[in-house]
Amino acid sequence: MEHTEFTIEGRNAVIEAFRAGRTIDKLFILDGCQDGPILTIKREAVKHGSLIKYVAKERLDQMSETGKHQGVIAYAAAYEYAEVEDILQKARDKGEAPFIFLLDNIEDPHNLGAIIRTANLAGAHGVIIPKNRAVGLTATVAKASAGALNYTPVAKVTNLGQTIEELKKEGLWFVCADMDGTQMYQLDLKGPIGLVIGNEGNGVGRLVKEKCDFVASIPMQGDIDSLNASVAAGVLAYEIVRQRLQ
Repeated sequence: MEHTEFTIEGRNAVIEAFRAGRTIDKLFILDGCQDGPILTIKREAVKHGSLIKYVAKERLDQMSETGKHQGVIAYAAAYEYAEVEDILQKARDKGEAPFIFLLDNIEDPHNLGAIIRTANLAGAHGVIIPKNRAVGLTATVAKASAGALNYTPVAKVTNLGQTIEELKKEGLWFVCADMDGTQMYQLDLKGPIGLVIGNEGNGVGRLVKEKCDFVASIPMQGDIDSLNASVAAGVLAYEIVRQRLQ
């Protein structure tokens, strides 16, 4: 469950949050509800690109901490999102080749927080996450990032594949982590680079994978078949760091 200060319940409270400029990651609206205030909330959500989920009354009652949700509960982001351009600008300001993490539908807030922490320590200029089917910058993510969210910009995009195409025009090339790739030690990972990490269960989606220039595998000697997403991100990130330091 989100921390209380980031859970907003009730129609007026949610409308006020939008008008005050708070970033609303997710909205849960009572299925079939069409009255005035709810339509206003939907309009604001569409305008600000918030994800809307229509749910049954039982689900809202379960989620509610006040018991006064009036058919709507919103999850506000604990941190503001950056733009992709802010991440590129950060690299320019430092006089470095861009190094960006792109996360394909990471669902576990602890994983997301840990990856943002790794991105910061590896010297990456920012992290890009998708709007749908992925966790946003919740309070749990902020805590798991151990303060890294104060320094590492996170941008949220509608379409990861499209963002990769746009970043290719900026001179970046992309490597994704996958079991059936070339061993990471055999790849040249220097220069402007985007590291793509897939979902905990399904890995990198096919459409995103097809847009990557390289597929890197991490050598594994054990008896199980995969690393946790945040650990895989760390291992690959530090191979990139090693090569950038040379």
